[in-house]
Amino acid sequence: MNVNKPANKQRRLITVKGVVQGVGFRPLVYRLAVELGLKGFVLNTSGSVEIDVEGKSDAIDSFLARLPREVPAVACVEKIVQRPAPLQHYADFRIRESRPRAGDYQLVSPDIATCPDCLREILDPTNRRYRYPFTNCTHCGPRFTIIEDIPYDRPFTTMRAFTMCPACQKEYDDPGDRRFHAQPNACPVCGPRLELVDAAGKKIPGDVIKKAAQLFKKGKIIALRGLGGFQLACDATNPTAVQMLRERKHRPDKPFAVMLTDIAAINVHCRITKAEEKLLQSPAAPIVLADWKKSASKIAEAVAPRINSLGVMLPYTPLHHLLLRETGLPLVMTSGNLSEEPIAKDNGEALERLQNIADYFILHNREIYARYDDSVYVVENRQPAAVRRARGFAPYPIHLPFRAGQILACGAELKNTFCLTRENHAFISQHIGDMENAETLEHYEQTVDLYRKLFRVQPAIVACDLHPEYLPGKFAAEYAASRGLPLVKVQHHHAHIVSCMVENGLSQPVIGVAFDGVGYGSDGNLWGGEFMIVEPHKFARVGQLEYVPMPGGALAIKKPYRMALGHIYSLLDKDFKLAGPLAKIPAAELRIIKQQIEKGLNSPLTSSAGRLFDAVAAICGVCNEASYEAQAAIELEMLASKDAGADPRRLYPFSLERQGGVEVVKLGALLSAVIDDVRNQVPVPRVSLKMHQTVAEIIAAVCRRISPATGLKQVALSGGVFQNRLLLKLTCHKLKEAGFQVFTHHLVPCNDGGIALGQAVVTSQKKG
Repeated sequence: MNVNKPANKQRRLITVKGVVQGVGFRPLVYRLAVELGLKGFVLNTSGSVEIDVEGKSDAIDSFLARLPREVPAVACVEKIVQRPAPLQHYADFRIRESRPRAGDYQLVSPDIATCPDCLREILDPTNRRYRYPFTNCTHCGPRFTIIEDIPYDRPFTTMRAFTMCPACQKEYDDPGDRRFHAQPNACPVCGPRLELVDAAGKKIPGDVIKKAAQLFKKGKIIALRGLGGFQLACDATNPTAVQMLRERKHRPDKPFAVMLTDIAAINVHCRITKAEEKLLQSPAAPIVLADWKKSASKIAEAVAPRINSLGVMLPYTPLHHLLLRETGLPLVMTSGNLSEEPIAKDNGEALERLQNIADYFILHNREIYARYDDSVYVVENRQPAAVRRARGFAPYPIHLPFRAGQILACGAELKNTFCLTRENHAFISQHIGDMENAETLEHYEQTVDLYRKLFRVQPAIVACDLHPEYLPGKFAAEYAASRGLPLVKVQHHHAHIVSCMVENGLSQPVIGVAFDGVGYGSDGNLWGGEFMIVEPHKFARVGQLEYVPMPGGALAIKKPYRMALGHIYSLLDKDFKLAGPLAKIPAAELRIIKQQIEKGLNSPLTSSAGRLFDAVAAICGVCNEASYEAQAAIELEMLASKDAGADPRRLYPFSLERQGGVEVVKLGALLSAVIDDVRNQVPVPRVSLKMHQTVAEIIAAVCRRISPATGLKQVALSGGVFQNRLLLKLTCHKLKEAGFQVFTHHLVPCNDGGIALGQAVVTSQKKG
C-alpha cells in the first residue's frame, strides 16, 4: 500500500428540501464547509437549497452528518439527497445568487418571534438598533407576511421599497453575520418607521412608544400595525377601557387575549405548566389558553367574562416588546377588525374601518402582503393542540403519507381554512375566519391565489362541503366550472375524522366520533353527534344522537333556549311544564316555537352534540342567548370545574336503540333528569359535571357496541365539541379504560379549521 498517496477527494451534489430559506441555512452551510476545508458553493433555487461541495471524503461525510443536526432552530429539513459528481477543483467555498426554476416550489417559513439576540440589541442603549421596532435577523422576524413570490429574496418581498444603508448592506453580504441575506434587514437609518396618529389621521409628535404608553395608562384604545395586520390594544387591568373596546368592536362576550411582558408576568395571573411555558416561548409564540388565577390577578373580569382560562401570549415583535416594557401593563391584544370581518392590514384601510373603535393608531410603512391572525393553542397531555392555526405555524405543510395530486379543498363556512395539496404536502392556509360577508370572501380568494402562486399549484380537482349554501362551496363550484375541473363534495363529519386520521398517520378503518355544532348530513339533516366507521375514501354511519328539531334554524344557535325547547317538546311532551329559567319565556314566543316544531316550519332536524350542550345550558339558566359560537356550552363547561366533590360514577340516564343498523342514543330520560335536578335546585356546577360525565359515557357505550361487530379498537375524535377540554379528558379516560386506543388532533384544529385537510385527503383517495 502506498502510504504517500494523496487523501481521497470527492465531489457531491446535495439537494436540501424543507423550510431552509430565510432561516440562516446557507450561512450554516458556509460555516461548516469553511470549517471542514471544503470547496464549492451553495445557492437557493425555487424549490430547494443546492450545495455543490468537494474535498476529502471524511470531511464531506462529517459535513453531511452535521448539517441536519446543526440547522437553525427555525429551519426544518425534510429531505437531503446527494449524488457523486466529477471533481471541478473549486478554489474556495461561496454563497451564490439564487436561481429560479420554473414549476419548482419551496416551503415558506412562517413569521418568527423576535430572537434573544435581536431583543438584546433593541434593549441595549449602545447598540445602533436600540429601540428600533423593526429589528430582525435570519433567526426571527417577518417571512410569510412580506413574501410575494419565491425564491425568498428581497426583490420578491415588500422590503424591496427600502434600500439598505452601508452598515446594513455589510451585514447582509457577510456570510459570517447572522443577518446574512436576512431579507427584512433594516435599521433606523434605512428601514421602516413608526408614526402615531389620532382617529382623524393627524400625526402626534414625539416618541411613538412613550406617547403610546401614556395613552394606554389613560385608558385609550390603540390600533397598532403588527406583522400580519392591525391589532386593537388597551390596558387589560382597566375595566372601563376593556368594556369600551367590547362595545366599539361589537364583541359583547367573546374572550380577548392578553399580552404580557415575560413568563414571570404570566405567572402572576395564570398557572402554567412547563409544556405551556415552552410553547409560549417557542419561535411561533402563539396565544396559549392557561388557567386564570382570578383571585390573584388584576386583569379585568371583562377580558374573559365567565371563563376560567385566559388566552395569554408573549411579545413576538420588537414593537410589542418595547410597548410592553414602556407601559408596564398587561395589554389586551385582539384582531384589528369589527366582529367577524377580516383583520385590517393597510394604513388607509385601518383608519377607515377602525376609526370608530380606536382612539389612536400606530402606523408604519412596511407593507403587509398577507393577512395573518394570531394562532391559539392549548396543551393537552403535555402536547400542543391547535385551536386556531395561523401566525407562527401556517404555511408549514402537513405531511401526507402518500403522494397527492394537486387539489384545492375549500373548507367549511365557520373558522375557515382551505387546503392545497402537492406531492407529500398539504398546505393549509392560515385562519381565514367565518365566511359570512363579502370582505372575508375577498380575503379568502386573495389568499387562495397567494398559496397557488407560492407553491406552484394548479388544481386538477376541487373539493368542498356537502352543504348547498356554504360560501366556500359556492366558490368551489364557480372555480371548478370556470376551469372545467371536477368538483367533489365531501360529507362534513367524514372530513373531520379523516383530518384526525391523517395527522396521526392512520390509513386503516377506525371508529370515528364526530361531535360538533352542525354539519350537513348525507340524509339532508344536520348532523353533529355521529359515530362512523371511517376510511380515507369512505365512511358508514353506525351511531348518532337522536334527532331533535332546531326551531328557527340558525336562530336556535344564537338562542340556546330554543334548542332546549326543541329537545323538550320533541323528546318529552309538547305540554311539558317548563321549569327554572325556561318558565320565563313569553307565552307568545312559546306558541310560535311550538307551532314551528309541530308543523316543521324552519325547524331542521339535528343530531348535534353541540346543540345538546346548548339545551342543557339553557335549562340550567347558564346562557339563554349567545353572542359567539358555542358560548353556552363553554360557560357550562367552566361551571363544571367548580364541583370537585361530585361522584364520577353518577350519570344521567340514557338508552341505546338500534334503528336500521344504526345505534341511536335516546336522550329523553337524560333531559327529564336534568330538568328534575334544576327543579330540585341541585347546584348548576354539579349538573354540568354530571352532564359531561354522561356524554363521555355515551361515547364509550356506543363504541363498545360498535367494536365487537367490526373488530375495531382505534377511535378518532374530531369536531368542535372536543375543544371542551373537560369532555375530551373524560372521554379519553373512559375509552382507554374500555380498551380503546384514542387519537386526537394536535397539528390542525379539531374544529372546522381542520375540515379542509380532511376534504383534500378524501378527494385524493377517491381519485386513487
